[in-house]
Amino acid sequence: MIVVFGGHGQLGRELTHAASTRAIALQALSHAQADIADAAAVAAALARWKPSLVVNAAAYTKVDLAESETEAARQANEIGAATVATACAAVDLPLVHVSTDYVFDGRKDGAYRESDPVCPINVYGRTKAAGEDAVRAVLKNHIILRTAWVYSEFGHNFLKTVLRLAATREELRIVADQQGSPTSAGELAEAILNAASVFQHDRALAGTYHFTAAGVTTWHGFASRIVAAAAPITGRIPRLVPIGTADYPTAAKRPANSCLDCRLFVDTFGFLPRHWTVGVDATTRLVAASGQDTERQSENKSEHRVA
Repeated sequence: MIVVFGGHGQLGRELTHAASTRAIALQALSHAQADIADAAAVAAALARWKPSLVVNAAAYTKVDLAESETEAARQANEIGAATVATACAAVDLPLVHVSTDYVFDGRKDGAYRESDPVCPINVYGRTKAAGEDAVRAVLKNHIILRTAWVYSEFGHNFLKTVLRLAATREELRIVADQQGSPTSAGELAEAILNAASVFQHDRALAGTYHFTAAGVTTWHGFASRIVAAAAPITGRIPRLVPIGTADYPTAAKRPANSCLDCRLFVDTFGFLPRHWTVGVDATTRLVAASGQDTERQSENKSEHRVA
């Protein structure tokens, strides 16, 4: 049995789906069912479900709002991470804790490795980095898995934002000087389940890893792929105008380089990521064909790439 905190988010829902197809017992818990900053609630969840491994996919991801809602971000990303790790340590449970490229400042020339020093440039990144430190401090048997640019058919994300705006606008202005690897939450879920299976039998593999889709693009390149994949279904092809980060200022600074080196994860767990275009095409077609409601649900870290 795997217990997932943050089970109703896009990654949590993809973990539920992936576990079902593999016949893996998994219990996904929403914030209402178990607030990760509430030690009693977390302990009660572990006592009830008696998992063999825990995944913490819960986080505060409203990057711009975090600049003013600092305590809310800290409660989820730092205190919550510490609370889950402490509860796991108390009953000797391994933990997979999901983190982010935002722990880096984005100034490196080339992909970030796990050994590179963190240097977050916004509140969200600082609270996530603090959460990583908290996990390491209290729980030996952990995997911290950093990822980036996550999207899926569920929830609110950049892919669905582009589809929503492309349905009514003739022109979209997209940030083109930030680069990274768009990563399907479904593929991330598969990677987590693969790693979890290996990790449960070999806790010596504890540590920090990176996982994203293969290949690199910009937000403009990401949006261009989305529009092209959706066009045969929607008939919509708005103009995509590349803009610079400076042309669309936001409350929180964003890293210009979100590329993560995933070789350690691949070598350790034997799970090869697909090229980013594969997941983007499949998810775009799924969302466009299903006529999903892509209305804005909440602000998250991917929202401010489209002007």
